[in-house]
Amino acid sequence: MSITIFTDGASRGNPGPGGWGAIVISDDQVKELGGSEKDTTNNRMELMGAIKSLSLLPTSVRHTNILLYTDSAYVLNGITKWVHGWKQKKWKTSQKEDVLNVDLWKKLLKAVEGKEISWKLVKGHGSVSGNNRVDEIATAYADGKKIKLYSGPLSEYLVKVDDVTQISTHVPQTKKKDKARSKAEAYSYVSSIDRIVQIHKTWNECMKRVNGVSNARFKKALSEIEEKQIIFDFLKT
Repeated sequence: MSITIFTDGASRGNPGPGGWGAIVISDDQVKELGGSEKDTTNNRMELMGAIKSLSLLPTSVRHTNILLYTDSAYVLNGITKWVHGWKQKKWKTSQKEDVLNVDLWKKLLKAVEGKEISWKLVKGHGSVSGNNRVDEIATAYADGKKIKLYSGPLSEYLVKVDDVTQISTHVPQTKKKDKARSKAEAYSYVSSIDRIVQIHKTWNECMKRVNGVSNARFKKALSEIEEKQIIFDFLKT
């Protein structure tokens, strides 16, 4: 037996009203889940979708393969690469800053404990029906709209949940030079939203501005010269 889960999150503003959605498929049964918060962020709602769906599962699934599909690289990278290092460093980043959303990362760690989960990244707003449905649920809750959640047999479920063609088990590997660059100490971080450029001294400060903003651009600068070049590039395009 295997369990398939789709999760998503949405927010109107960052922070602002938000919602999360999930589909849990087990034993030929389907259950849709959703919820909302008045003042939240997109990343928090992405985390909530994963937490709520995994917390729904009984302890008897400990040796069951669970496939969890998300379009959030933040959630996938966090739970598969970053979270244990954060925990060992007493919830500090590599730059010795407080990890954002610590309360939810702790809940997600508890939710995954003892479970065999394959985390898979799916392209958001693509052709994967399960992902599109949880996006619809999350968006409806973020907008304060009523939406009917399905609970019943898979044979009567109208959403095609087996069209998972745009899937990756991980975020694509970066080149060695990109990895070296990511570890290098930053001179600054530059962000641009609608061609309004700001310079940030920390990654957390930059992320707070761009997180969840669809047209945001941002880049790490390693020197004053590179910072000026990034600003120039952001303004000209």
